[in-house]
Amino acid sequence: MNNKPIAIGITGASGFDYALRLMEQLIIAGETIHVVFTEAAHALVKYETDLKWPSRVDLLEAKLIEHFNAKPEQVKVFGRKDWLAPMASGSNPPKAMVVVPCTMGTLSSIANGASDTLLNRAADVMIKEQKKLIIVPRETPLSAIHLEHMLKLARLGVVMLDANPGYYYRPQSVQDIVDFVVARILDHLGVENTLAKRWGSCDNSADS
Repeated sequence: MNNKPIAIGITGASGFDYALRLMEQLIIAGETIHVVFTEAAHALVKYETDLKWPSRVDLLEAKLIEHFNAKPEQVKVFGRKDWLAPMASGSNPPKAMVVVPCTMGTLSSIANGASDTLLNRAADVMIKEQKKLIIVPRETPLSAIHLEHMLKLARLGVVMLDANPGYYYRPQSVQDIVDFVVARILDHLGVENTLAKRWGSCDNSADS
């Protein structure tokens, strides 16, 4: 198991299944994950899934470990204002961080250097320490403000990986669509996976 964790920031943007699948795959791969939910993310779980997850940090951590059948040391959940979390300092940053799904409000906070929550502070740490930060925005349509924030972050080296699935592999279910996006996240984290078919590995021939 790798010593350095991967931080997962989960916000209230629609698309909780992306975060759920990503956490599952990282745990299967033997990674350690440090997770922080925003307040809106807790509401998202209730709206988009049938999962009954507590909002209290210690209970949520136990629930995630149970849900993913993970080893206790593989999952750590932090409160949104837990300034003593390792990810809050450049002296002990995670090896990578993914914000998935990411609201435009969180995107704005990160782009403007706001550190009013642990998630925003952790993202700020990743940028200043030049560590891998992947943001998975989930919004449409995008305003000029959204696009300007994305461009600003991309120029700083942040990976802007929007939840934009391909269809050349002919997905047969919503899970296939989710897996396409999660596979791309895993690729950028350097985690091997077989979630989605690769271009050239399936019949992509066009009708003549």
